[in-house]
Amino acid sequence: MKPSASEYIEIESFGQGVQFKNPVSDHTVKIYVLGEKLFRVIFVPEEGLQLDKTWLTAPGMEDIPAAGRERLDVSSFAKTAFTVKDNNENFSIETTGLKAVVSKNNGLFSWYEYSRKTQEWTMLAKDRNTQAYNWDRKLGSGIQHYMERSPNEAFYGFGEKTGMLNKKGEKLQMRNLDAMGYDPLKTDPLYKHVPFFMVKNPDHVYGMFYDNTSTCSFDMGKELDQYHGLFRSFQAEGGELDYYFIGGEALSDITKTFSWLTGKTFFGPKWSLGYSGSTMTYTDADNAQEQLQQFLDDCRRYDIPCDSFQLSSGYTSIGDKRYVFNWNKEKFPDPQKLVESFKEAGIRFSANIKPAMLIDHPKYQEAKEKELFLKNKETNEEEIVQFWDEKGAYLDFTNPSTQQWWKSQVTEQLLSIGITSTWNDNNEFEAWHPSVIAHGFGNPLPLSLIRPVQPLLMMKASFEAQSEYHPGERPYVISRSGAPGMQRYAQTWTGDNYTSWESLKYNLRTGLGLSISGIYNIGHDVGGFAGQAPSRELFLRWIQQGIFHPRFTIHSWNEDKSVNVPWMYPDIIESVRFLMKERVRFIPYLYSLLYLASEKYEPLIKPTFFSFENDENTFKDTDSYMLGNDLLVYPVTEEGARSIKCYLPENDAGWYHFYTGEYYSPGSYEEPAPLDQPILFAQAGSVIPRNEGKITFDKMEENRTLHCFPAKKEQESTAVLFEDDGHSTSYKTESGHCKWKITMKSSDKEIQVTTGAEGEFPLPYRTITFAFPVGEKRKIFINDSLAEGPVVTLKEEELC
Repeated sequence: MKPSASEYIEIESFGQGVQFKNPVSDHTVKIYVLGEKLFRVIFVPEEGLQLDKTWLTAPGMEDIPAAGRERLDVSSFAKTAFTVKDNNENFSIETTGLKAVVSKNNGLFSWYEYSRKTQEWTMLAKDRNTQAYNWDRKLGSGIQHYMERSPNEAFYGFGEKTGMLNKKGEKLQMRNLDAMGYDPLKTDPLYKHVPFFMVKNPDHVYGMFYDNTSTCSFDMGKELDQYHGLFRSFQAEGGELDYYFIGGEALSDITKTFSWLTGKTFFGPKWSLGYSGSTMTYTDADNAQEQLQQFLDDCRRYDIPCDSFQLSSGYTSIGDKRYVFNWNKEKFPDPQKLVESFKEAGIRFSANIKPAMLIDHPKYQEAKEKELFLKNKETNEEEIVQFWDEKGAYLDFTNPSTQQWWKSQVTEQLLSIGITSTWNDNNEFEAWHPSVIAHGFGNPLPLSLIRPVQPLLMMKASFEAQSEYHPGERPYVISRSGAPGMQRYAQTWTGDNYTSWESLKYNLRTGLGLSISGIYNIGHDVGGFAGQAPSRELFLRWIQQGIFHPRFTIHSWNEDKSVNVPWMYPDIIESVRFLMKERVRFIPYLYSLLYLASEKYEPLIKPTFFSFENDENTFKDTDSYMLGNDLLVYPVTEEGARSIKCYLPENDAGWYHFYTGEYYSPGSYEEPAPLDQPILFAQAGSVIPRNEGKITFDKMEENRTLHCFPAKKEQESTAVLFEDDGHSTSYKTESGHCKWKITMKSSDKEIQVTTGAEGEFPLPYRTITFAFPVGEKRKIFINDSLAEGPVVTLKEEELC
């Protein structure tokens, strides 16, 4: 006869937590305390873990070994004090901020947060009382975890998802697919696997991350069953039930913790923030090299600044198919000459590379003989799947030999001729047969357990190839597919969107969902990738919002063979040119934000409510978003609109229109929506660095203007301006960077601005200009010197 539950559970302490034998299964349940508000729960089967490594977590790290981290290794986390309390009915493990309570009757969890305000424990979440788990397989196959759901909860995160930001009532899949031309409201899944979400109700917030790389799904209230009450669920086809419970005072705290947990955002070169040209049409053309040369000439002719060009896969073609690492010398008779001509103009190439080889690829047999492909365990042969153009086989990046071969090909075919960067594309690894296995670094694994790991390892190999070829330089890698941790290596985008006003509107939300899920360096295909060419108005509106995203790329494969380029409509080129140059002017601000994302885990773009959680109005559906903590962007997403309603959130100091300098109190306003200028507001108290030097295609003059927007009342605020050479790893040294701290104090009578700098990097400019709103009448002091007007220029020696 089985012992009673209270006799059955025996709590055993270990270094960073406790464990017990689950009373209703053969699992050992381990509870780790990894921070004051960061716990982890993993159910370890008696026969051992299906997957004893993880590639998703890298707490505070820039990188992890290619073979992954030991799943049960928590040595990278700081030790946190905790208390265990035990009674007849349950036991609890708690820190000063978070508590897990486990029922001895059934092993179910309840989660509590300690409120400093009320000095009481408040319940955050709990397992559902009926069939919370699927250990007896009565709910079917796979991992299942059911928790109670409250009607007033909202759910955010989940990575790259279409539709609204709040996923209440939705069912969401994590299954990487090549979803070209997706519906921006309905299509699911897309390209990325991000099993993380946050919960908000009127009283508290928390987050959960399931470290599971199997195909999985979340049901956030779409399904109802009267036998179980209101619930939400996580289901996975395989792997472990291994989850992190993240507490915090605000949603922004949870995102930053999750970003830290999965690894540092790579600090890319400054040029990666510039306009990147791209189109499938040029490289598909028979005279591709001529057309690319014409793009370069047109940038100069129309005076459009450009920092990089993403070379689509047409350069690899043989006939009408694409063969990774092949150069079509008929289309590109002299690729090195092309690369050099672009480089002389200050434009770097990022070459498209794909992880599958078609069966008639010139190097297919070589790769097969070296056993570089994913295999079918039944036949011990490479798994043949449908890929773009033809059938082929996926390279297996859990094989060290594949990684070395890949790096050698990146080096020989691309880097050696001057190509700077790689664009890792079509890397969803769509091999679906259950018998497909990966090398697993010598421990063969079903691909179904680790599919999202493959794109992570692909981009890591590309990153390493670039680092090794250019030691001391910061690589720039792009990847379409991925999972938590991809921010360690790559910039990304929301894939092959469809040209429509609806895509403009809802791609914004898809990108914000990625950003609040810890993947900060993102953007969209401006103008739309698939479908017809955008109208003049749609194109302008898309550029207006695109210039405020970390990734700014105009890319297309239009059905009518037209090309989305800045000069596609000559009659609006002046408006387009202004917007393209505005992007350049904002790069000092964006670059400082990218630095803070890497060092402080701060998102570059985020929903408006992330900065104003106390203002319930900001949780209403809106097109607006924050760029950093200080700029509020209002995209125009409705055709024909020449004014829109803008809500300026409640804050202590008010707002300024960035371009007019007009002051606004918080509230709702009807604002003009011109076609040639974005709608942009700055928080009072903010300091926004810009480059206001002369900007042309051929030359960019470096200077810095600090646009100061002082509060109307007493307030003190700070801003950071980060400067370095923009490309090397020397920014980590004292001599390789300069970090300006600008402090602004305001009262009803005067404004005081002081500056100080850390680091010894020699600045590329010798003066800084301070610009205040034109109507500012208060006395202005800069480093204790009285300014003579609203625009003041100081020499470098006057700044410290």
